[in-house]
Amino acid sequence: MTKQRETRERVLELIEPLSVGDSIPSERQLGIDLGVSRLTVRAALDELVREGYLVRRRGAGTFVAEPKVAKGIDITSFSDDMRARGLTPGSRTLDLREVAAGARLGRILHVSPSEAVVAVKRLRLADGDPMAIELLHVRSSLVPGLSARDLEEHSFYDLLASRYDVSIVGGTQTVEPTVTNEEESSTLGVPLHSPALLFERVTRSADGDIVEFTSSTYRGDRYRLVTEIGLGGRPVQPLAAGLDHF
Repeated sequence: MTKQRETRERVLELIEPLSVGDSIPSERQLGIDLGVSRLTVRAALDELVREGYLVRRRGAGTFVAEPKVAKGIDITSFSDDMRARGLTPGSRTLDLREVAAGARLGRILHVSPSEAVVAVKRLRLADGDPMAIELLHVRSSLVPGLSARDLEEHSFYDLLASRYDVSIVGGTQTVEPTVTNEEESSTLGVPLHSPALLFERVTRSADGDIVEFTSSTYRGDRYRLVTEIGLGGRPVQPLAAGLDHF
C-alpha cells in the first residue's frame, strides 16, 4: 500500500464518526498526526474531495461532505428512491410544454414526428437539496391534463397508475459519466464542469407500448452506482435504488 493510499484510509477512519459539516484537522496537523509529509496528506485529501467524502471551503478549511446517494439500476421512481432511505422527495417543475415529437423522439417513443409530446424539465430534490435535473417526454394523448403542479405534488409513476391506468412493467436504461454545463451547474448549485451521471430511460407498459423517454443528470458528488452481481450465469438482480450513506 502506498503512503498516499494508507493516508487516505486513515483519514477515512478519522472522519467516520464525524457528522456532515464537521471540520477535519489542517494538512499540517494531519501530517504530524499521521507521520507523513504534507504533500502526501494533500494528495490523499484531493482524492477524498474528488470522491465526495470531503469538501473544501476557501479560507475556512476542509469539512465532511454530504453523503452520496447509492442509486441502483432498476426501474423505480425518484420519489420511491428517496423515501426508501427516509428522505423527503421533492420536485420543482422548471418547464412544461407540448411540442411535436420530431424525428429523434418519434423513433424513441415509436410515434410519428408530428405526434404531440409533453416535454417536462424538473429539478428533483431530497430534503430540499437539488439532486438531479430530469427531462421527461411522454405522448400527450397518454397523459391528458397533466400539469406542472401534478408533477410537483405526485410521483409521475403514481400519476400514470392512479389517474391514467398505465403501469410501467419494464424498459431499458443506460448510464454514462458526464460533466455539468453552465445551466445544469447553476440549477444544481455545483461548479461548472462538475462530475455527473447521465441516465437515459425508456419504459414500456403492460401492453408493450413505449410510455416515456427520460434523460436525467445526477450530481456526481452525491451519487454512486450500486448493483449486485452474479456468477456462473445466474441471473443478476440489481439492488433497489435508494440512499445509502458512506
